[in-house]
Amino acid sequence: TESENEDGKWSFLQILDLFGYCFSLLHRGCTDIVCCIFFIVAIVGYVAVGILAWTHGDPRKVIYPTDSMGQYCGQGKLEKKPLLFYFNMMKCASPMVLLEFQCPTPQVCVEKCPDRTMTLVTAVGKIESQDWGYYKSYCRADPGMKSVPQILQEKLCPAYLISSKPFLQRCFPSLGKKGEVITVGDQETFNDGDKIRDAKDLVAGMKNATIVMEGRQVAMKIFEDYTKSWYWILICLLIAVVVSLIFIVLLRYLAGIMVWVMIVMVIAVFAYGIVHCSIKYVNLKDTPGANITLQQLGFQPDFSVYLHIRQTWLAFIIILAILEVIIIIVLIFLRNRIRIAVELMKEASRAVGYVMSSLFYPIFTFFLLTIVIAYWGVTAVFLSTSSEPVYKVFNETVCPHARETCIPENFTLSNMKRDCPRSECLFAFYGGETPYHKYLIFLQFYNVFLFFWCANFVTALGQMTLAGAFASYYWAPNKPNDMPAFPLCASLGRSLRYHTGSLAFGSLILAIIQIIRVLLEYIDHKLKGAENKFAKFLLCCLKCCFWCLEKFIKFMNRNAYIMVAIYGKNFCRSARDAFFLLMRNVIRVVVLDKVTDFILFLGKLLIVGLVAVCLKNLFAFFFLQTVLVGSYLIAHGFFSVYAMCVDTLFLCFCEYLVNHGSFVLQHLFSHSFITVEDLERNDGSPERPYLMSENLLNVLKKKNQAN
Repeated sequence: TESENEDGKWSFLQILDLFGYCFSLLHRGCTDIVCCIFFIVAIVGYVAVGILAWTHGDPRKVIYPTDSMGQYCGQGKLEKKPLLFYFNMMKCASPMVLLEFQCPTPQVCVEKCPDRTMTLVTAVGKIESQDWGYYKSYCRADPGMKSVPQILQEKLCPAYLISSKPFLQRCFPSLGKKGEVITVGDQETFNDGDKIRDAKDLVAGMKNATIVMEGRQVAMKIFEDYTKSWYWILICLLIAVVVSLIFIVLLRYLAGIMVWVMIVMVIAVFAYGIVHCSIKYVNLKDTPGANITLQQLGFQPDFSVYLHIRQTWLAFIIILAILEVIIIIVLIFLRNRIRIAVELMKEASRAVGYVMSSLFYPIFTFFLLTIVIAYWGVTAVFLSTSSEPVYKVFNETVCPHARETCIPENFTLSNMKRDCPRSECLFAFYGGETPYHKYLIFLQFYNVFLFFWCANFVTALGQMTLAGAFASYYWAPNKPNDMPAFPLCASLGRSLRYHTGSLAFGSLILAIIQIIRVLLEYIDHKLKGAENKFAKFLLCCLKCCFWCLEKFIKFMNRNAYIMVAIYGKNFCRSARDAFFLLMRNVIRVVVLDKVTDFILFLGKLLIVGLVAVCLKNLFAFFFLQTVLVGSYLIAHGFFSVYAMCVDTLFLCFCEYLVNHGSFVLQHLFSHSFITVEDLERNDGSPERPYLMSENLLNVLKKKNQAN
């Protein structure tokens, strides 16, 4: 009662309406308690899975190569031998390599890859020379004075050495080309200790060995780039943060001007991008090798290679041109609605101005998401490396025990060795037969599912917190005196204290849909080579349907969280109320809310474009790509505050009128989001005057009749 309207008077209905909202805050109770308990139990189980994984796992299994005895190269007593050497690379051409991820040839950890080509026979013939000492560094054990046949039979040393180079901590032959002929160590042939072979015979073995590591190759390349340039990436992302903050501050005070400036600058940045790509495309016209196609080039771990191909720049030109045309066409059709959106941005800027701390809340959300992602990633690595080394029988000739599991400690005394004298018990892969290892796949599934659930929970917490903060602004008659001292902290406390169950409920529904989509993608990957057209069609339809369902659930969850934050109802009731409220005003929702979202999207593109223009000549393609993705995520985080403000105040007004159906303080509705329900329920007469601001009345060409 200490606050007054412009006339200095309060009507009984106005006081009653305000009291109704305050009552909902004071008598707020816990919602969806069962789901809250279920979520807490799931988190406790998630921690237990993590502890179990960390107890059994060993990340060294994926970080370091493993020799035939299951020892890690570069670790422990092999610390000075970080590279893995294959005795016979041609054995890797076996199809079993792709099935068991292991070449059926002895492998040893070495200090450096061989830089010369020679055979065992040649080295033994010079036993007093340095060649034999050099050759022995690639043997599994010191052969002593044994003969060459005995050394080869016991597989103590390789039959030959080939000039090699390290790649992914493994030694691969140094293949090259002389014209159309493949060479190794500048020679077209090599001696394998038995006969003279062509260098091209090594290609199949190298191909199979590298197929096994293609994914890791890309990951290691990315990791190396990050470790070398992380500080530059951090500086560039800080620049993106500063640019985003400047835009937000300018929107706060110059919303009308900034909206039009953003639109014009986005068009200009895309036009500049088209011109820049066109210049690059023309300049590469006479460059040797620039006219090959992307298909001919194939996949390259070094992404900067693509920038030397004309077709890459042509693709950039086409993509930018299409985006430019789409944006211009959309702007032409929405030119009248943009004037309304400008007023919406002005009102949203006022709300954000009263809750300035909301601009920094995305940093807190990002911090929580980082913890969730890190926990999932570490747990996944430890789970995948918590298996035990599996050894199998390898033999160059026919053997009834080939590919059977063996124990290296007593293999020499086993029946397998007696039946196959030339066989060996070598490390094959990591696995296990214990109950724990049998259920590893279920633990991995649980890890992925809880990752989706926790990530969605963190996102939902951010949405509900911002919604509660902006709702407190909306309902404050005398701003900012009637607002909480710390509206964001107060809203965060209410969300965690009363509505953890509702947050868990909504995020659980979304996580289930997302895990189904992951399973569909996995099935699609497995059916890549299938010829069943109907199965492919059905799978494609399912993927499309669940993609649409996920988008719809995200939209409904967002609005349900807003309703929970405002009125403290449970999730299902809030989702139902929000759905029917929006359906009654679906056209106005698209016109008012989505046009604003489109303008905010242009703002994100503008920030990314400005960063790209500033850094285009400073860094490599992959580095620039990383910075641009990070810049978009940062811009999205800051602009999402505005989007949440729009949605919250919009639903605040609509739900309030539906529930109370009475007059509300006119100055309370100086927000643009009143237009939906205001236009639906009022006609400007003295009995039912429009309650929107004068600016919006002018834009909509409406007016109130005099009393």
